[in-house]
Amino acid sequence: MEALRKLFTVTVLTTTLVTSGCASIVGNSKYPVNVSSTPSGANFTITNKAGVVVHNGSTPNTVTLPSGRGYFKGEAYTITFKKDGYADASTTLETSMSGWYWGNILIGGLIGLLVVDPLTGAMYKLPEGAAGNLGNPLPGEAPKELTLLEIDQLSPRDQAALIRIN
Repeated sequence: MEALRKLFTVTVLTTTLVTSGCASIVGNSKYPVNVSSTPSGANFTITNKAGVVVHNGSTPNTVTLPSGRGYFKGEAYTITFKKDGYADASTTLETSMSGWYWGNILIGGLIGLLVVDPLTGAMYKLPEGAAGNLGNPLPGEAPKELTLLEIDQLSPRDQAALIRIN
């Protein structure tokens, strides 16, 4: 009975290794991406390579995105940042090859190398973060602030320049 249990365990482990991809087991096919902007509080829209909006939000935020878009195809995203008083900015997120994908040569075999990881998108990874710099406020678009003062808080010169409105 013990020998049968060991044989079963070895068979299950071997089957798992042979029919799985290394990056699918150890890596991910979806990645959290920290989205930030300077200044913070900007609205952002993420579109995939096909131009489909996949997420809207405001910074700072963390969004989980799939790294693949089909068999042997990594996904690419464009993030557009908008904030009142600032010029729009955008950045691109590109996938890169996951180091775990090459583990298929040692562990996952041809099935992992040519089928599982390319199909699930696990052969690709996304960067950990994306940032948009909106620059300085646009001329004439700077945030307008109102400060209320009592007349006693003004200098004598500023008090003399006041015009009485009835």
